[in-house]
Amino acid sequence: MTRFGKRRARLLKLAREAGADGLLVSNLSNVTYLTGFTGDSSHLLITSRDTVLVSDFRYITQIDEECPDLRTHIRPNTTLLRDAVIEVVTATKARRLAIEGDSFTIADYNHLREKLPRLEILLSSGLVEGLRQIKDKEEIAAIREAVRIAERSFGVLRATLRPKHTEKELADDLEHQLRLEGAQSSSFPPIVAAGARAALPHARPTGTAIGGEDLLLVDWGASANGYKSDLTRVLVTGRISPKLERVYGVVLRAQEQAIAAIRPGKTGREIDAIARGVIADAGFGKYFGHGLGHGIGLDIHELPRLSGTNERPLEAGMVITVEPGIYLPGWGGVRIEDDVLVTKQGHEVLTSCPKQIADAVVAN
Repeated sequence: MTRFGKRRARLLKLAREAGADGLLVSNLSNVTYLTGFTGDSSHLLITSRDTVLVSDFRYITQIDEECPDLRTHIRPNTTLLRDAVIEVVTATKARRLAIEGDSFTIADYNHLREKLPRLEILLSSGLVEGLRQIKDKEEIAAIREAVRIAERSFGVLRATLRPKHTEKELADDLEHQLRLEGAQSSSFPPIVAAGARAALPHARPTGTAIGGEDLLLVDWGASANGYKSDLTRVLVTGRISPKLERVYGVVLRAQEQAIAAIRPGKTGREIDAIARGVIADAGFGKYFGHGLGHGIGLDIHELPRLSGTNERPLEAGMVITVEPGIYLPGWGGVRIEDDVLVTKQGHEVLTSCPKQIADAVVAN
């Protein structure tokens, strides 16, 4: 059985435990995880009797290349995806079908109820996402490659940084460099924020030149073989003021202490509280308003979460970001982010970009 077949078997077991005959998968990242198929406009039906990928003409050859062992239902261009799904579900004679409540639209749900009134529909949440939290060797290797590509690209950006460059120019150059280094794409549009604009956690790059500012926040990542990396570093482009040194030191200390505590059995809430406590004790608690981190994989944000709401214990194979930050309106912000693999013994930091403040100084 292929790795995808094993994933589908685990999922079917979960669906049965939830009282369903099978699951209709509509989240495209989940479809990819379960099949290897990377196209769109497709659903996957998994039951005890059969597994069928419902797709269309555009992907016939791609499906044959990516998942040749999978049975498919190729809908004609005169049939909507929702109606093709009705045909496939009817053929399976399923009585109780789970659907992904987080991605299945209300319109499609109502259509399914109307066309198959005898079908009992169960709303599920997080069945596939729960499986995706634990990465296998191939997934971890892909994330490692995404990290390596991101770090090489950042090295080029740092070496070519000049005061005349604008935030947008640097973001565009970074995306280009990621592709030159082998990425399929960037994990997300890079965040490049100079000076006071670094107080915006998700700042959009503008035409603001970085010259004359003391700091530059860069948040970026690469996508390799479908898997993402996610890093943040702050570069010192001016002088290291006492305030910058203090804020940077607090954030770094918060991150280091949180990472040191990562191991199986610790909850996301506990890890988040460690970093949050360091920042609060330094008097900056109200300036750290987002969660400490999140899982990465096929999506840039996925389970598990390092936040005050996550009581699930960490497990070996999870890959998470650790990214505390302090954001001071009118002054700027500091965020330091690394990607961390939870191991049986504890953890492994996958990223290696230097992050001491002395290492952050760039010569212009």
